[in-house]
Amino acid sequence: MSELNKEAIEVEGANVPFFTYTLGEDQVFEFDTSKCGPPDPMVNAMAGLKLLDAPNKKLVMINHKKPGGLISKIGENYDIETEDMEDGRVKLTFSYKTGESEKANLADNTCG
Repeated sequence: MSELNKEAIEVEGANVPFFTYTLGEDQVFEFDTSKCGPPDPMVNAMAGLKLLDAPNKKLVMINHKKPGGLISKIGENYDIETEDMEDGRVKLTFSYKTGESEKANLADNTCG
């Protein structure tokens, strides 16, 4: 696969770099919190999920482990694919779920 043409973007509320690129028909937003501790993975995921407002948009999160607290908060609101990476990190791809994503409480970005 050729290198994707990633473009840095500003995401309100995020404290790690975000990138966007096109993959097929989808616009993908990506961030990496694999070197961050709590609450950064949750905070950045919630900021990124606000970008998903159509079925052709996806959010990719690279993290050091599967974020159980995040999944328990928004798991019913998004389709989520999990992939174990060769280096031990986890890649999660969140997809817009019509009729459910709109119900997610993305203001609650704490782990408690």
